Amino acid sequence: MSEKLWIFDTTLRDGEQVPGCQLDTREKIVVAKALEELGVDILEAGFPISSPGDFNSVVEISKAVDRPIICALSRAVEKDIEVAAEALRFAKRSRIHTGIGVSGYHIQHKLRSTPEAVMEKAIKAVKLARNLVEEVEFYAEDAGRADPEFLTRILEAVIKAGARVVNIPDTTGYCLPEQYGNIIRHLKENVSNIDQAIIATHCHNDLGLATANSLSGVLNGARQVEVTMNGIGERAGNTSLEEVVMAIKSHKEIPVYTDINTKKIYETSRIISKLMNMPIQPNKAIVGRNAFAHSSGIHQDGVLKNRENYEIMDPKDVGVEESSIVLTARSGRAALKHHLKLLGFEFEKEKLDEIYEGFLVLADAKRDIGRKDLLSLLGEHIENSPFISLEQITYQGKEGEEASAEISLAIGDDIKQGVSKGNGPVDAVIKAIKQLISQEVILDEFLIQAMTKGSDDTCKVHMRLMHEGKPYHGFGSETDIVLASAKAFVDALNKLPVK
Repeated sequence: MSEKLWIFDTTLRDGEQVPGCQLDTREKIVVAKALEELGVDILEAGFPISSPGDFNSVVEISKAVDRPIICALSRAVEKDIEVAAEALRFAKRSRIHTGIGVSGYHIQHKLRSTPEAVMEKAIKAVKLARNLVEEVEFYAEDAGRADPEFLTRILEAVIKAGARVVNIPDTTGYCLPEQYGNIIRHLKENVSNIDQAIIATHCHNDLGLATANSLSGVLNGARQVEVTMNGIGERAGNTSLEEVVMAIKSHKEIPVYTDINTKKIYETSRIISKLMNMPIQPNKAIVGRNAFAHSSGIHQDGVLKNRENYEIMDPKDVGVEESSIVLTARSGRAALKHHLKLLGFEFEKEKLDEIYEGFLVLADAKRDIGRKDLLSLLGEHIENSPFISLEQITYQGKEGEEASAEISLAIGDDIKQGVSKGNGPVDAVIKAIKQLISQEVILDEFLIQAMTKGSDDTCKVHMRLMHEGKPYHGFGSETDIVLASAKAFVDALNKLPVK
């Protein structure tokens, strides 16, 4: 029978420590509510002693959410624990997460202490926290490199003192999956009172093994995983929530279940990426824009015949409407036929073969083939190609003032002009373009990437538009960010079905 696996999310604590990802209290509440809707069980809201802002965020998050246990981090220091308890006073259910380094590296070089003194501080901290909040979790920092005998003894002591969750961090991301799993199994078999506590995993991704190590921990008896959305965290990041949850959903032989609403994964991922200004790499598992995209002709043919030929997950299970069949020089006839059908054109095999030969020549010259390219390729086979091209663009706006934009679009044989205002030049330009098109689209993703260095830097803009629940990607590159953005938006529009 499956057991519950508790999902402990530390996006707002460990994840928010990443340089450039700091959030204000209002933004943290938005993230906390999104994580609550996602279904996380424990929400680590912050490290209250670290700053007045972090203290206030824990207070406000405690007020704003109802279902998750709200957890606050502390060191094994009396003042830390008291401040954490004060910050948690409005939480419906509260937990203090306190602990200390347990490896030889930490005891000797960081704490400059002894194992006996570390043991004493750990016991004292847990006892104090247990008198102040409902639940206490103890973290044995750098447990992945600790002496197994000492780790066993200190965990027995803190459980006896009142800890009901014992966290076994691979703080430096050093462990291999077999090693980490062996640590968890050793604790299950040798900590005499382990039946009184839940073992938690907390794995970092320095060797790219955080998810594998966490799953190894679960297979060996851990029943809480500490994770972040999108795998964000210090250095190379933390265990990714979406990877662990979907691995468990995909492998029925893993004897646990979670209460995560997986259909909220993609939406939550995008909220956090946007607020933390942390773009998601395109090939990121589960939530990257290429996670369900296919450009190889062999793969495209297989997916079009049956999705499960090349996909172990249904994209709808994570909140993605459908897989993407991307046209490139690697695409086959099946993919070309599929896209032509979306545009409303069907051809017999002989004619399709002829068009495919022209497609390969065009695809070799371009990285990404859109609607405009296909319509141009069809040439003599169709009339009045309704593709869109950017003819002219002007914009103006000063800092602190509303921006304005004028654009001219060629839509098929027609030239249309649009004028709009916005929060900035890019916003104004996008709104002006939207005035001139018939389809309803939502700008779902907007990424800017530097391509060269210097004051005349060329940037590449990627946009993802949603239309009738389906994604459409556009790209543009220019030295001018506004122009690159306009080109990316138009490029995405040219991939929409013909109406």
